[in-house]
Amino acid sequence: MPRMLDVSDDVRAEIGDEEADRLLAGESAPGSYDCTSCRTPGDCEQERTSTVLFIGDETAVLAFAHAGCLPSQVVKVTEEQLQGAVRSISADQARSEPAPAAPQKASPEQAVLGVTSGLILIAGELHPALVVEPTSPIARPGTTGAGDDFLPLLIEQGFMPVTELASAPAVLHGWSVLLAMGQLHAVLQPGTNGGRPVAWWQAHQPLQVTEGWRTAANKHQQVLMFAAPVGSIGRQPREDLLRDALDKAAANGQLVAAALPLAGT
Repeated sequence: MPRMLDVSDDVRAEIGDEEADRLLAGESAPGSYDCTSCRTPGDCEQERTSTVLFIGDETAVLAFAHAGCLPSQVVKVTEEQLQGAVRSISADQARSEPAPAAPQKASPEQAVLGVTSGLILIAGELHPALVVEPTSPIARPGTTGAGDDFLPLLIEQGFMPVTELASAPAVLHGWSVLLAMGQLHAVLQPGTNGGRPVAWWQAHQPLQVTEGWRTAANKHQQVLMFAAPVGSIGRQPREDLLRDALDKAAANGQLVAAALPLAGT
């Protein structure tokens, strides 16, 4: 039976035509694998499978994913991230607690953001969510004022104000969340002039998420992203406290949200 394997042009360009053809012929690809996104078993002889090439500073790792979880693509990471991912694949361990806040620089505002993952109950159903809060006010690019334009900038990108968490926000097409090797890597936004998506936020080190969060993300094929100005949410150690903080921010008119598809869906 021919292998149902997808090797994208980007992956082919990195590994070469000869290796790509060997993969497609089944000479160098495993029949069964653990999906690099959802970490559940897959079989490239029975279901559509994507090749995902992780490239570090000096080495590269070829992984496999269900086509419904990730498209075939090249993911550039630091060497430290790559080695950590290799250890993660070998050990297949995941933390049981929500991912901690991870301050990172975002483009183009170059502001420090805190990103926290958690499961949020909306209309009786659990949704995977990311909560984004900067550690300081964000000024509009090109201005020198002391104002905070974080929410207006996101609203201009298509995020919608939320006054209560009664229903899931609408999908924002063009944006997506990259979940790979069972970890959170980036939030992607549309490229300029219809180009390839670029990282709006990228984890300095891939963030661990719980198995329940991954399961919900793969079930819904999307992640809810909530954003609030500095000081609105804070570092909440539990998901119930995170939900309380979101409800308060929404009631105060300090919350925007959107549903972001998983990368490749």
